[in-house]
Amino acid sequence: MRDLLTVLVLVGSGVTAGVMCCVALSLVPGFRALSYEDYVEAHIVFGRHFDKVMPPVVVLTVLGMVALLFIAGPSLLRVAALACLFAVSLVSQFGNVPINRRVKSGRAPVAEDPRAAWRRWHFVRLTASVAALALFSVQVVTG
Repeated sequence: MRDLLTVLVLVGSGVTAGVMCCVALSLVPGFRALSYEDYVEAHIVFGRHFDKVMPPVVVLTVLGMVALLFIAGPSLLRVAALACLFAVSLVSQFGNVPINRRVKSGRAPVAEDPRAAWRRWHFVRLTASVAALALFSVQVVTG
């Protein structure tokens, strides 16, 4: 069970960090280059699939890490990785998701372009996701 949870958390952390990197490298500059109207349309189209996949991936990874803490025992690296994964979830739910909802509803007028705020929140969760992957990877390698 410990090995299965370790793989689950490594894969979940890797997918989370990978998606966050992809968004930072591709969508963030792409969104920035578009007119506001085109940005809203693109945000709706591209966000549709992320919204269905990423919350469950992050939640299952967090739950896997919690289970691993009980089975394998706590360690500074596991606890730090869990805190980073939890931060990804919190930043997403209270930073990016409310902006996403506003953009998708059409209630984000040009005068209140949300791209800069969304980008700032995204880079916080990107940093947390990469830190989680790195911390847990070190834990796995050093045992």
